[in-house]
Parts: sequence; C-alpha cells; structure tokens
Amino acid sequence: MTTTAKATRATTIPCLRYRDAPAAIDWLCKAFGFEKQLIVPDSDGGIAHAQLSFGNGMIMLASAIDSEYGRLMQHPGDIGGANTQSSYLVVNDADAVYRSALAEGAEIVLDIKDEDYGGRGFTCRDPEGHIWSLGTYDPW
Repeated sequence: MTTTAKATRATTIPCLRYRDAPAAIDWLCKAFGFEKQLIVPDSDGGIAHAQLSFGNGMIMLASAIDSEYGRLMQHPGDIGGANTQSSYLVVNDADAVYRSALAEGAEIVLDIKDEDYGGRGFTCRDPEGHIWSLGTYDPW
C-alpha cells in the first residue's frame, strides 16, 4: 500500500517561517523567481499562510509567531545562523539566478560552480538566514 498522493503536481512542499514574511515573499519572488499563488494576511500585518510556486513545485510560509506549530521550529537567527534543512531549486540558468540573488542582497555561502555530479549551482542565505541551493542539476 502506498500513501503517496500520485495525482498531485508535487508531493513534497517545504514550509518556512519568517519574522518579516511579507518582505520575505517579495524577496523570494525577486531573487529566485517564485510566483505568489496564495497570500493570506493575518490580523497583525503578517502572513497567516502563503503559497509560492516555482515551476511545478511550491513552498509554503508564514510569519513566525508563538503558536503550537510555531514553537516546533527555531529561526536561524535564534540558533547562531544554523539550519537543519534547506531547499534545492532546479533552474534553467544558474548564472542568471545567481546574479539576481546577488542583486537582491543574498549572502553567497557556496559560490557558483560546475558540480562533479552534473549541473551548475550555488548556495546562499536569504535575508533571514534560511539556506537555499539553486542549480541546473535535475535529479529526475
């Protein structure tokens, strides 16, 4: 018996929390090319829930708040910049996205290069310290 939802576009959707979720949404769209699919504001000027699409993938994000779910996560800034996971985005032109990320102020932590296993990519931090890897390597 399989529990995988086979009739959906993507079966893995990373979820992130941001201190300034509205700014993070704008940054992710400008720097990486995400597109706003659904934005649900909260009553405090933050984001209760957002869905940003990227090709046939998606991330969900919201404002970092003190809630039952929110207490399950730590923000990179609260734990010395550490991350316990990151997302990889498959792109057509890693150099173009690299330039875009730099223009939006991304902190490059692994510079752009051709990978031994194929593809070309780089790794950066967004303004709140979340780590992103982007490249042309397509494992499919």
